[in-house]
Amino acid sequence: MRLTDITGGMLRSVEEAQSATREALFDPVIRLGVTGLSRAGKTVFITSLVANLLNRGRMPQLQAAADGRIEVAFLQPQPDDTIPRFDFERHLAALSGPDPHWPDSTRAISQLRLSLKVRRGNWISGLSGPRTVHLDIVDYPGEWLLDLPLMGMSYADWSQGVLNGARQPARATLAAPWLSVLADAAPDAPLDEGEAQAQARAFTGYLAAVRGAGLSGFAPGRFLMPGDLEGSPALTFAPLPAGRYRSGTLGREFERRFEAYKRLVVKPFFRDHFSRIDRQVVLVDALGAIHAGPQAVEDLRQSMADILQAFRPGPNTWLSSILGRRVERVLFAATKADHLHHSQHDRLAAIMSALVADARTRADFRGARTEALAIAALRATVEQRVQHQGEALDLVRGRLLDTGKEAALHAGDLPRDPGQLLAPARKGAEKWLDDSYSVMQFAPPRLDLSPGDGPPHIRLDRAAEFLIGDRLR
Repeated sequence: MRLTDITGGMLRSVEEAQSATREALFDPVIRLGVTGLSRAGKTVFITSLVANLLNRGRMPQLQAAADGRIEVAFLQPQPDDTIPRFDFERHLAALSGPDPHWPDSTRAISQLRLSLKVRRGNWISGLSGPRTVHLDIVDYPGEWLLDLPLMGMSYADWSQGVLNGARQPARATLAAPWLSVLADAAPDAPLDEGEAQAQARAFTGYLAAVRGAGLSGFAPGRFLMPGDLEGSPALTFAPLPAGRYRSGTLGREFERRFEAYKRLVVKPFFRDHFSRIDRQVVLVDALGAIHAGPQAVEDLRQSMADILQAFRPGPNTWLSSILGRRVERVLFAATKADHLHHSQHDRLAAIMSALVADARTRADFRGARTEALAIAALRATVEQRVQHQGEALDLVRGRLLDTGKEAALHAGDLPRDPGQLLAPARKGAEKWLDDSYSVMQFAPPRLDLSPGDGPPHIRLDRAAEFLIGDRLR
């Protein structure tokens, strides 16, 4: 380790310790990370959460709001000058305008600070008056979390893992174009930048196909979200068969670029952002994976296991500012619960809990608190019951995204036992034997909000109570 790394780390620790002391003595800060894989609804979650904390009429399960102890909530400039602000106003306008539409998905890290003036819920409030609690919400793509396990891998280990995954039945067809290009590679030949770019393009195309097919696991995450790194050597490499490559060859250069990616992209994200989070939401489109089939469910389970290995669960103490903060509470939220009748929400939550069972057990053992919920940050449907073939059938009805017309959906009955889904998924089944599960793409509802009400939702107040309720007492 270089001296500059040591001194830089020491300076950061001192600065963070000073910041923690100021927070403890004056205004406490909750750093809430919001992540999830693509299409999980991160942007909508944050927008609706903030809107419902500003106007708390639909938040009865948030105890501080139900008791009337939140006197006022207001937005402030985010504390980190180098992080873009989460564009709350634009996203809310997209959801609540005369022609509502879903906002753009998360492409990079962003932050928003919401401050709440709260009266304490005990006798201390009569002596000290209200206090201000800052909620710093950090939005980042879940794909970036898939990069964190790379820190413990060599280029050879990563390449072998990717190649093994590409040969699995769920991915073999998707990987065929890339593997065809890879077959023509000459890892021991002198580096040719044109060949390097061709390999990287083909590999990136494979990652895009994986995501487009509804599968979850792909890394490096920045290949599909390059930002200002697009075209840089740090994003111009691809897996190659194992070998001992000589200096100056394509194989040796890809090894070097892989290490540069870890050093310049993955490590700064962990050091500057991820390691500072103390509450975490993981959003999961479990219904989309179920609809895609058993292989997508198994892929989601494995991806969640990889993601959750990156967390450092456990309680924070005064030493956390020096030794590194831990994630005290983790919420695993299955989104799009409004695609199901409420009678099935418990089943969706049970499936969510089963998907992350191992990670929940590790987190609970280390002293963190975890919860699994079925939620909809913005409710886009209403429920109805109809008679079908002499029996009552529970449906949800909403406005279709592609046509704008009203349509009803019965997505299929989820099993009471999550094992009925997870067992065939682990065994590599290609389709469900007994049931089919369908999804529709609903558009946001046209909102007509009463004064003091935020957007309609399902269990967003319960999510908020779990995540921040203890800090508002």
